[in-house]
Amino acid sequence: MKLSLIVPVYNVEKYLAECVDSLLGQTLTDLEILLVDDGSTDSSGEIADRYAANYPEKVRCLHVENGGQGRARNFALPLAKGEYLGFVDSDDWVVPDMYEKLCCRADETGADVVSCDFLERYGDGTENRVPGAFQGHPLSFAGSCCNKVFRAALVGDLRFPEDRLWYEDFYFSAVMLIRAKHTEYIREPLYIYRRGQPSTMHNNNAAKNLDILRIMDMLEPELIPCGRRDDFEFLLINHVLLDTISRLANQNDPYRKAAVQKVREYVQKKIPSLKACRSFRAETAKRRTMMTLNYYGLEDMGQLILRVKNSL
Repeated sequence: MKLSLIVPVYNVEKYLAECVDSLLGQTLTDLEILLVDDGSTDSSGEIADRYAANYPEKVRCLHVENGGQGRARNFALPLAKGEYLGFVDSDDWVVPDMYEKLCCRADETGADVVSCDFLERYGDGTENRVPGAFQGHPLSFAGSCCNKVFRAALVGDLRFPEDRLWYEDFYFSAVMLIRAKHTEYIREPLYIYRRGQPSTMHNNNAAKNLDILRIMDMLEPELIPCGRRDDFEFLLINHVLLDTISRLANQNDPYRKAAVQKVREYVQKKIPSLKACRSFRAETAKRRTMMTLNYYGLEDMGQLILRVKNSL
């Protein structure tokens, strides 16, 4: 089998059919869809069962006690039969030829991971294209698992963090990119991300944003002992110093300032001098400016500068 798609399902009765129909309608037909009902309390489990009954050659439905998205994905991983693995959130959907394009690129190039762009879709029909990578560094593809296919042989015993940790996607995709000998990027928005509901990247929960520090602690032993400190620092300055602090700076959670301070102290401990950090020196001037402001406690100024520039 060419591809296994793992879809954790939890209380998405309004959206599940659109998601599964988009997978069944793929131009790549050599695939299986593993729907993992994560203890849903609405009709999502019944909907998943109906798909499995109506498409037994394509769809399997698994039921587990509620344990979070990471645990649901981990439950399905040992059961997947495909040469490649993909992950889809059950309130999103994909364009008809997404997986044909990703898997064909992997076959043609020998890539272990192939990524594409996102298309954010809002309830009013507004759309926003989001690049799957922000620069040429291989680890810039780290983030969501949903815009990628992974070579199953490379996954091995790798699993998503559980304990309802945020950023479990980031950990899994980062480790896969660390392991990969070759990655590819298709600059097309093939994965449709439904916006308008709370998500890890668009939230007002300052305390849970600190989960990124636990994820970085898990990634550090994957890189430092292998002589890849520059790669660890690349992830740290981009995904923690820049992204996490900037995201927290835009929240109104009363714990926001304390959370920013914890994140900043973590980065400063790992990188005592920004100027001595090679990954920092390789960034664009704009990104270096924002990173510097965040590093020295001036994140509010950085966000003000961005708002003024965006309004011009």
